[in-house]
Amino acid sequence: MMLRKDHWETLTLEELCEISVGSTPLRKNKDFWVNGTIPWFTIDDIRESGRIIRNTKQKITERALRETSLRLLPPETVLLCCTASLGEYAISKITITTNQQFIGLIMKDDRKIIPEYLFHYVSTLKNKLHELSGKTTIDFVPIYRIKNLEIPLPSIEEQKQIASLFQSIETAAELVEGQEKNLAILKKQLLKDLFGSSNKFGNSLTKQDFEPVKFEKLANNISERVEPKETDLDIYVVLEHLDPDCLTIERTGKPEDVIGTKLKIYKSDIIFGKRRAYLRKVAVSHFDGIASAHSMIMRANENNIEKDFLPYFMQSDTFMERAIQISEGSLSPTIKWKTLAAQEFVIPTKMKQPKLVEVFRQFDSTTQLLKQQKSTLKTLKQNLLDEILANVI
Repeated sequence: MMLRKDHWETLTLEELCEISVGSTPLRKNKDFWVNGTIPWFTIDDIRESGRIIRNTKQKITERALRETSLRLLPPETVLLCCTASLGEYAISKITITTNQQFIGLIMKDDRKIIPEYLFHYVSTLKNKLHELSGKTTIDFVPIYRIKNLEIPLPSIEEQKQIASLFQSIETAAELVEGQEKNLAILKKQLLKDLFGSSNKFGNSLTKQDFEPVKFEKLANNISERVEPKETDLDIYVVLEHLDPDCLTIERTGKPEDVIGTKLKIYKSDIIFGKRRAYLRKVAVSHFDGIASAHSMIMRANENNIEKDFLPYFMQSDTFMERAIQISEGSLSPTIKWKTLAAQEFVIPTKMKQPKLVEVFRQFDSTTQLLKQQKSTLKTLKQNLLDEILANVI
């Protein structure tokens, strides 16, 4: 692209857009929610459907719209999060309302700026918004600071070229994400068939290939204790570091950041979230370190189960649903090892497990490749944004 940056303007967001702040109608008032038909947007819609919003999980009623400060936002409104999940963004293809985390940016003059350009430009604002956020318990950018944000403004033709370039990258990323989701669905279904009532895996297993076994025969509970400030270990894992339905640990902390006795973990140990099991957190450690006491550290009993097969069994709906059933407590339901150890499950015999491990490893390795592709595309987009907007923002 031949961009004539010396001809670009710089205008504030307030000069370019009407800025609308969302809100949440009173939850206790059923007249605001029951049988609602008006889309009401939250961060969950991005997490579930991506950044192009064509529907929302939640709807409000006409009465909520009349009796609250909510405003209907037209299609092609750019949505920007200015608190909590700071910097998250989307664009709506439908008439919509939003909660208070998001502001709606409505173009004042399509001869000056097009929504597609602003949508891609706001993806560069996350670090800037963190710099502008107030010093409160959560990140928050006051609306007056949002209004004064300066936006580089190419010609409309250049905006279209820039938007088209980044849309092609977004489309590629969406395709990769779709593949990742489909792979996760297929893996989950295979685990359900394998450990559920049907006990099958295609045509490769019969009922004779399964046996009942108590969990205490499959795993040992490891409860070696360690004081964070008295150890040379430099990796700490809490349940927040684990992602649901993902065996890989991609985030960690430092032992010096915590106090109190913790659990020691060794490479290949399984970390299971015994607290709030409905979050489905189980992962395999690829390092020596320490873990939160809200974890349950397990090691496969290799006399009765293949070491690499146990984590896949623990990912299954059969195991997770049982874990939820036996959890104790209302506010923060937790599992006791003694109760879990006594649970009986039907699993494939040890002789059949190595082949199954190979299959599920293929799922995981392919998923990791897809994640790397998404990361590469994200980096490509950011690098291109930085290059195109260099010496302008």
